[in-house]
This record gives sequence, structure tokens and C-alpha cells, in this order.
Amino acid sequence: MEIPLTILRYDYCFPYPHNKLIMKVERKIHIGTSGWSYKHWKDIFYPKNVKPAEYLAFYARHFPVSEINNSFYKLPTMETVAKWIDTVPENFLFCPKMSRYLTHLKKLHDPREPLERFFHVFGPFKKRLGPILVQLPANSRFNAEVAGTFYAETEQYQGFRFALEVRHPSWFSEESVRLMKKHHITLVFSQADRFPYHEEITSKDIYLRFHGPSSLYSSSYSDDVLEDYAEKFAAWADDGHHVWAFFNNDVGGYALDNAKRLQELVDIKIAEPVG
Repeated sequence: MEIPLTILRYDYCFPYPHNKLIMKVERKIHIGTSGWSYKHWKDIFYPKNVKPAEYLAFYARHFPVSEINNSFYKLPTMETVAKWIDTVPENFLFCPKMSRYLTHLKKLHDPREPLERFFHVFGPFKKRLGPILVQLPANSRFNAEVAGTFYAETEQYQGFRFALEVRHPSWFSEESVRLMKKHHITLVFSQADRFPYHEEITSKDIYLRFHGPSSLYSSSYSDDVLEDYAEKFAAWADDGHHVWAFFNNDVGGYALDNAKRLQELVDIKIAEPVG
């Protein structure tokens, strides 16, 4: 079936600028949402004649990247991941979320077997992946020995990058940040009133998750907030960083609107003359 390019309230397609300088900077900025398979986006984003199996292909016409959120709950099969990759353009990237078995049940203890299981599925697709998202629960405090063992184990997977989203402020300590920098682990900037926020760059990648400014997962970001981040994104990319930003405020389609608007503001900011 031919998927229509026109949609209901949403007519934005990811821009491919002709200016070489803008293209060079934009390739370092990746903006999308925390997944694509949301039933409540039907009629908001996905037209009625687009089936759930066609959601990803439709999504990929509007955004260049997505998190894979369901790998947190259950690892997909290698065949499923291959099908996703065959569905999207060659320059589309995925950021899969680490299994909760390692992050929430084991809390990073004994990471070898869970990592082996995860990369059995995702390892063959390295070139199509951005950073691996590792999200910890709020009751997981920084422990240097546990963190150091986990970080060292990730280094067995050459060419993969890891972004750590934490919910306890102990991970922002000087010792913790120093350990992240040593092992090139990206500290996620997690934007939500309910979660602690700490903006410190620990690797070449910069990874942000927007969960909603007030009501978790169901509130929208203002233009003022998005403009501030657009300015930061442009500066970070100009400094050589790769920026990954995902909106997780999926209720009401806010994630779609905010991701679209942030990309527009980034385009404007990058195109501004210097000096």
C-alpha cells in the first residue's frame, strides 16, 4: 500500500538542507520520539488507512531517528529488528533501550549475561544504531564498584555507545561523573519536573530525553524552552558533539509537536549568520 504523505494536523517532513555547512551540523543533531507504535497517535499522526504494521514506515518519513522503547520490556527477535531496518531509509537510526532485567531487576549487577543477550539481538545492526539507552530506577544509587564493572563490560562491545539515564542524584557526584568520562558513558539529561536534572557533558554524544515539563508524559514544552535547547544544540554540534533528543511526552501527541518544533528551531539557529 502507498502511504500518503499528507496527515491530519501534522504536515512536517524532516528537512534536508542544501547548504553544506548546515548539512554538516544537522547530521550531528538527531531529534525524534521515544518510539513510534502508539495507538493513541491514530488520527493525530497516523491516518486511518495506515495500519499499525505500517506505522514505522510512515514515522520515518517525518523523523530521522527513534528510540526503541519496547526492548526495555521484552527483547525483540533479530528478525524483527532486521524488518524494522528494512522498513526505514538508510540514514534512519535507532536507539534501543536496554532490558529492564539488567537495569531494574539486577540494577547493573552481573552485567555480562544480560549484555550478551541484548547484543545477540542488536549486535549485527551496529551501523544503524545510535547510543544504547540504559535507564535506571529512582532507587538505584551510585556505587562505584558496580558502575565501574558495568562500564568495563560495555567496552567489550567495540563501536557501540551507551547513554545512562539516572533517577537518583548520587550519580551526579564528582566521582560518578569522572568514571563516566573515563569510560565514555554519556550522562542523559532527563527533562521533567519529577526527575533530577544535571547537565554535564561526559562524552562526544549528548543525549536528552523530554518527559513533559509539568504533567509527566502528558504536557507540552513552550517555545521559550525549545528555543533555549535549539541554541544549545547548535553550539554543541558546532563543538563537535553528536546530539540525540527524544520526546517521551506521547500523550496527546505532544511528543510529535515538540520534536517537530525543536527541529524547526534548530534549523533556524543553524542558518543564522555568525557574527
